[in-house]
Amino acid sequence: MNTRASKLLFEMLESGRSIREWCVGRTFAEYEKDRQFRRAVEREFEIIGEALNRLSRVAPKVAARIGELSSIVGFRNRIIHGYDAIDDAMVWGVIESHLPRLLEEVERELGPEGSET
Repeated sequence: MNTRASKLLFEMLESGRSIREWCVGRTFAEYEKDRQFRRAVEREFEIIGEALNRLSRVAPKVAARIGELSSIVGFRNRIIHGYDAIDDAMVWGVIESHLPRLLEEVERELGPEGSET
């Protein structure tokens, strides 16, 4: 894998781990009430989606191994372009249901360099 692809995967991993860390021990009600928390999570999802979009151009075979690639990029687009109509429950659902799988896939692609330290 080329250096650019590794960097993009690592950026996705860092953003996903940040979301996971911020959400540990917190509830959806807390997420709804805390604008700063919501914006931070949304920004990390923007980074994940953009990194995956770029990965699909620089290393399409690697990107193709990330499940739901188009859904992730579409989610990023919804957050950016539909910022005024973001469904907090949908974002929270993505955190709970889809983020763990994405992190596993990215860690698998990175191999040992993606393991937790």
